[in-house]
Amino acid sequence: MTTDHLTTLSEAAREAWVFALPLIEVASTRTGTGAFGGGINQITHQRDLADHTSRAVTTPNNDTLYSSAQLDLSRGPVTLTLPVSGGRYLSLALMDAYTNNFVVLGTRTTGSRGGTFRLVGPDEPGGGPGTVRAPTNHVWALARILVDGAHDLDAARAVQSGISVQGPVCPPQPLRAGRKGDWQTYFAAADALMVENPPPATDGALLERIASLGLGHGHFDPTKFSADEAAAIAAGVAKAQSTLHHYAPGRAGVIGGWTYPKSELGNFGQSYGFRALVALSGLAALPPVEAMYMRAVGEHRGLYDGTKAWRLHFPADQLIPVASFWSLSLYEGTADGQFFFTDNPIHRYAIGDRTPGLTYGSDGSLDILIRHEPPTGEAVGNWLPAPAGPFALFMRAYFAKPALLDGQYRLPPVEPA
Repeated sequence: MTTDHLTTLSEAAREAWVFALPLIEVASTRTGTGAFGGGINQITHQRDLADHTSRAVTTPNNDTLYSSAQLDLSRGPVTLTLPVSGGRYLSLALMDAYTNNFVVLGTRTTGSRGGTFRLVGPDEPGGGPGTVRAPTNHVWALARILVDGAHDLDAARAVQSGISVQGPVCPPQPLRAGRKGDWQTYFAAADALMVENPPPATDGALLERIASLGLGHGHFDPTKFSADEAAAIAAGVAKAQSTLHHYAPGRAGVIGGWTYPKSELGNFGQSYGFRALVALSGLAALPPVEAMYMRAVGEHRGLYDGTKAWRLHFPADQLIPVASFWSLSLYEGTADGQFFFTDNPIHRYAIGDRTPGLTYGSDGSLDILIRHEPPTGEAVGNWLPAPAGPFALFMRAYFAKPALLDGQYRLPPVEPA
């Protein structure tokens, strides 16, 4: 057995682990019992806004209610119904098993009048008006319904109740190994998921590179590898896990203290490393045309020190250009690179253009105050509470106008207050 063979096998394991991570993450969501799991071909409505106790999916937002349905099209089509939403933002993102948003229904695309859509799998015959074809049989349908504060919650829930799913009865999905499992169980789960959701032809080059592992045929056998080969595979997986952050935008991609989304966000093509990173740190991210996600780079590894005071200042002529709404969310980070809201005395997890009590300067400028200790007077309306420890900042801009999409507009930097 040559060194070249072991090196090639190790590299194949590294690529395969990265390639399969979105499959594994979505499968874990699909078999969960929380707000994003539930029965197959059944919709689950999350009736309250996310807060610091919401830990089902990384980087949740606090602006919209979620409705989620895990779909299996292998037994036949599923019918999706959207309600009349009026002027309220509504989207239903349809993600394939690899986390690509192949269609986003709702306000931006299908309008505010609602409608009924027939979702079919890749092998289902037929088509016609109102038919949407999925590239995989497993689909995650995730709806977002805008809420303009506590006073608007009942009205938003009424719109949410109009979202429905009708499809064949399906048994629960089997539990799969998660990303923290050993390589034997991880690749066994990936093998089964790839059989159920065959990769597209455009993944053929990668599949050739990882062919030595025997994935995608339904009979992955870890016992066929020698001790040396098993060690090489384990080393490749360890390298994949330790270097996943390398796929984040580098310093060269930072502009004014913010990273901006890649054009392939939400529909990744062959950007497998970026796709895996998003599955870990921003699962179910929308494509930029629907929502722009920007992250402030922080002081160290993307994080800010909550024991200090920070400010985000928008001059009057540089407010964020959106056709819908924007919000700035604050998260604490976990050891494995995920982000969740942090508890605070005013239960404010995000601040944006719809925040009650937000005050502008006499010249029309806007200051957002980010700190652990509350400010005094009117400034509390512009306060985004931070923990007394590290935190991250993410900006969301829905229906970004061309200036933001094209890079003509840039966010101001987060500065020490």
